[in-house]
Amino acid sequence: MPNNLTSSLHRSPPDGRVAAAYVQPLLELVTERGLSLIALAEKAELPPQSLTNMGESIAASAYVRLLDAGAELCNDQHFGLHVGERVKLGTYNVYGMILMSCKDFRQAFQQTMRYEGLAHDLGRSALIENTELTEYQWHNHFPHASRHLAESVFAGIRVFGNWFAGTTLPAVPVFFRHSAPSDISEHHRIFGPDVVFRAPLDCSTFPTALLNWAVPNADVSMYPLLQQHAEQLLKQKQAAEHDGSIMALVRVAIRKNLSRDLARLPTIALELGVSQRTLQRKLADAGFSFQQLLDETRLSVAQEYLRQAAFSLSDIAFMLGYQEQSAFQHAFKEWTGMTPKSYRDQQLKLGT
Repeated sequence: MPNNLTSSLHRSPPDGRVAAAYVQPLLELVTERGLSLIALAEKAELPPQSLTNMGESIAASAYVRLLDAGAELCNDQHFGLHVGERVKLGTYNVYGMILMSCKDFRQAFQQTMRYEGLAHDLGRSALIENTELTEYQWHNHFPHASRHLAESVFAGIRVFGNWFAGTTLPAVPVFFRHSAPSDISEHHRIFGPDVVFRAPLDCSTFPTALLNWAVPNADVSMYPLLQQHAEQLLKQKQAAEHDGSIMALVRVAIRKNLSRDLARLPTIALELGVSQRTLQRKLADAGFSFQQLLDETRLSVAQEYLRQAAFSLSDIAFMLGYQEQSAFQHAFKEWTGMTPKSYRDQQLKLGT
């Protein structure tokens, strides 16, 4: 009978990733508006330096929070649209290069559906082709996210599509699941006159004949090499996701054992039914250490408790497994650059 850890590796990870290249248009827009990335990170409840010293990717849920934080800081009700407008070839990472080696739009759509995950795990594309009309669908992995997510994706597709085609593509109907904002002039500017809200799906329809449009200046000779490279990256990503589910298990186990001061490597390994060495190796393969996950979980739980005025700082320190309140305060300031009290005052003032 498989142990808890082995069984878990066959489940999907709780949160996907977004490549750093895909995050760049958002960061560029915020910077252009004269705002600091540290302020953006703090607004999105990320470590202060996480955007200035970003690795290869960030959590998809963190990206969704960045969209909302950017919209609020920039006071821009069309922030998602404006992020999408800054999309370029490099935004789509490796699969963007593959698109430039495709002979026509049909092949480009096929490659998008295959390799979209190399750029982000925010949602997935689908194409429903019929004789006269084809429907492009985007299935959002964060259905409760604000409209900025879907609007950034579709604006990005529109802008990149024009560049990809070497000309302005004909305006086609665009459908969004969310409600219309008070001002939709920016939607019309980007997409044209046919923008529909409160639709069953986030999608767009266009004449099927467009799929046969040739990609100008496509270097089809590079396609086999680029596809081979993309396949290798895709396999690596899938393997990382396979092992990545261990992090979710470890986080759950840590959270459960925090208040009992049992959130230690030996205890967690025993609970998951593996040796300490195996657990450490699995975490290292996923790019994490046990201490990193412990700190991240403590920070997340601390932020939850600090938003609730009913818990004193000493209560929170105890629930996080600290023997002394001062140790908690020191750790929290090291993680966020703020004292627990300052963070609480800020959150309560914002009403979050």
